[in-house]
Amino acid sequence: MISGKNIHKSFNGLDILKGVDLEIKQGEIVSIVGSSGAGKTTLLTILGTLDRPTKGDVYINEQEVSKLSDKKLAAFRNQNIGFVFQFHQLLPEFTAIENVCIPALIGGKNKKETEKRAQELLELFNLSHRKDHKPSELSGGEQQRVAVARALINNPKVIFADEPSGNLDSKNAQELHALFFKLRDEFKQTFVIVTHNNELAKMADRMLTMSDGRIV
Repeated sequence: MISGKNIHKSFNGLDILKGVDLEIKQGEIVSIVGSSGAGKTTLLTILGTLDRPTKGDVYINEQEVSKLSDKKLAAFRNQNIGFVFQFHQLLPEFTAIENVCIPALIGGKNKKETEKRAQELLELFNLSHRKDHKPSELSGGEQQRVAVARALINNPKVIFADEPSGNLDSKNAQELHALFFKLRDEFKQTFVIVTHNNELAKMADRMLTMSDGRIV
């Protein structure tokens, strides 16, 4: 599902990634761990097409995404990739269901069908009674579940998560971790998760450790 070949990334002459190679299978949950500054988030943003490598190639579902134009890359990202961040990044002026719908509406999908799908996801996450609440009216755990629903609205093949439970208490973190595995089992999606949470990292099918810009 994901292949990275000799990925390098430099900022202002500083080498952040120093030749990363990796293969991730469809339906696999892979965690990426390592100390701060090891290059985890930089690798995730490149694999997730939010940034481009200085050198090297990235393939997702056999598509060489690192060579796509910005416009084609944005369309590919919208249709194939979902993101979950540490700070949920919900839009404060929109309700929970409106936030979930946004990626699908950006992708040009039918509004009525999108709202139906968003309602189904919120029900799956036990949030249907909170659909008309704005983020400021939701708990941290609820906000993050809304963010996961938003990541799933376009039925992406891959979910990239950057410290998804880093801002949650232990109970909500455990519930979120269990949710990822439930989603994988139900929808066969691939998850790539950067985390400092050892419990989540060890639950993954495979754990990759980074140090000084490389997978060790």
